[in-house]
Amino acid sequence: MSKKKRLLSWLCGALLLTSLSVVSSAPAQAAAGPGSCTGKFVNPITDICWSCLFPISIGGLKIWPSSRPDTSNPALPVCLCGLRPGIAMGFWEPVRLADVSMKPWCFVNLGGMKLDPGFDIGFKSMAGPSAVGGATQYNSQWHVHWYAYPLIYWMEIVADFLCLESGSIDILYITEIDPLWQDSELTAIINPEAVLFANPLALAACAADCVAATAKLPTDELFWCAGCQGTMYPLNGNVSATIGHVQASRLALARFSYKLHRELVAWGTMGSKGLCGKYLMPVMRKQQYRFQATNPNPQTKGRYACAPIGASTTFMSAGQVYPAIGEDMGYLVWRKRNCCAL
Repeated sequence: MSKKKRLLSWLCGALLLTSLSVVSSAPAQAAAGPGSCTGKFVNPITDICWSCLFPISIGGLKIWPSSRPDTSNPALPVCLCGLRPGIAMGFWEPVRLADVSMKPWCFVNLGGMKLDPGFDIGFKSMAGPSAVGGATQYNSQWHVHWYAYPLIYWMEIVADFLCLESGSIDILYITEIDPLWQDSELTAIINPEAVLFANPLALAACAADCVAATAKLPTDELFWCAGCQGTMYPLNGNVSATIGHVQASRLALARFSYKLHRELVAWGTMGSKGLCGKYLMPVMRKQQYRFQATNPNPQTKGRYACAPIGASTTFMSAGQVYPAIGEDMGYLVWRKRNCCAL
């Protein structure tokens, strides 16, 4: 794609987001559904943890090292895709934005815009931890909006690099219209194995995943665990062990990412299998992703600015939730990519 076409695509995306922002100021839409939506647009310069790009490796050698934990890379620096030789590169790439909110139709990363769909859908899940007590005080229901956000590509930080995710900003998935996301019985269609891990022994194993994810990287073999956040099942937004907004929203986002892999919407990009292209990964490898907070308070520095799935939220919860004006969460999703570059 030429630079003129890329610029035109970026301008169209920016115009669309601006139009949505103007529309969101309409009183009828701002009042749609329960609760007020809060958030702000993500600044692609100041709200991004640019150190999360690293480390960058060629084969097993880190040419741009980093203190952040990294996945295993192919040992050889050269690779072959068919008849095409190349260099085996490994890097982290920001590819998706995600709104995670208990308020239906709340687009946090689009400036806190709240849409009125014109029909009653998605609103029955409007619920948070109860102050009454009992078992329901730890229950919460979350919605996720998934955006294409190939930041490096459309900012042309690295020009003409075929390994980068291409495209422009777009809304890819809205859970309000997905019945599998709101009903745990229907969710069993895509995760029937959940019954195998609904026992104390399987849940106790998640403690080891919590330690591993906090110290370095999560344990992919414990695929039913989301580390310190809880269990991956069911693959929906119904969180029955809510400790706080940060913990519950990160768990909902991890489940949603797993759900996309189970539905073959998201694919694998890491390891030797990813050198020549994406591959099917119905059981998500948690090590492939990092989540960086963008709303209400962007995390751009520190060891846990873009923590892996399951890492303890003790080190990232401070200042992340404000009463009334900062209870809707936004995240930037970083994905590990191994690629046979020209």
